[in-house]
Amino acid sequence: MAKAKSWIKAARLRTLPLALSGILMGSALAAFWREFNAIIFVLALLTATLIQVFSNFANDYGDFKKGTDNHQRLGPTRTMQGGEITISEMKQGMWLIGSLSFLFGLALVFAGTRQNGPLVFFIFIGLGVLALLAAYFYTAGKRSYGYIGLGDLFVFLFFGLLPVTGVFFLHAGTIDQSVWLPAISIGLLSTGVLNLNNTRDIDNDKQSGKITIAVKLGPVYSRIYQALLVIFAWLALIVFTVQQHKALGQWLFVLILPLTLLDLFKILKIKDGRQLDPFLKRLALQTLALTLLFALGFLIAQ
Repeated sequence: MAKAKSWIKAARLRTLPLALSGILMGSALAAFWREFNAIIFVLALLTATLIQVFSNFANDYGDFKKGTDNHQRLGPTRTMQGGEITISEMKQGMWLIGSLSFLFGLALVFAGTRQNGPLVFFIFIGLGVLALLAAYFYTAGKRSYGYIGLGDLFVFLFFGLLPVTGVFFLHAGTIDQSVWLPAISIGLLSTGVLNLNNTRDIDNDKQSGKITIAVKLGPVYSRIYQALLVIFAWLALIVFTVQQHKALGQWLFVLILPLTLLDLFKILKIKDGRQLDPFLKRLALQTLALTLLFALGFLIAQ
């Protein structure tokens, strides 16, 4: 039987900052528009955390089944790859976490759409089901989209656009068009974390038949792509802040910019893919820190 520390390892806690950033951003924007709901906030955090853990379990399972997680992989040894969790145990873990995700998501959607009618309720339930399916089919299943270069698009949608705008709607009952800019920002930064992971693993992914955007671009252009993702993410957030400017405190999030630019400079110079691994965690934490400072700044500006 798999030990608790193996399940914690399989959950990949370092990926949670990205899952939480979209929820925090959407909730902060709702608070700025004075539409914040504490119940929505808590349920959204729980649901996003569970979906991310489910996604990580499914990713572990899918890459192991396809042989992508092997001795040539440069990242940390995965739990199934290392024999810590069996196939049957991982399937049970996915069923458990997936079921909990659905139940908490059901409660979240019910709480957030009571005033909008059944149509909106079922639309959000549909989006939640799509999120779970996207989490599973990234690397699992016979037609996993992560193996045909669509991972970046789905991460942009399900880590940026959907959580930020969706959570904002569940708080406020509507969507202000300007909210799309912060959603784009979080989506691009999340895509940047995935691209770093894929750039690190270009050689092994290519040999395993996992054709990511990084594999298509190659080691040099995938780093340029990384720079564009991060730069445009920052530009989107800066444009939004200019549009909604009320007080100097709204620019607190810019404190993270020097760290981001310094890391980008290092990433562009690194030639050994193995050395990219620490930057995945750094960008995920920078995204969370940026979101928290952004939220604090906009709350001060109220």
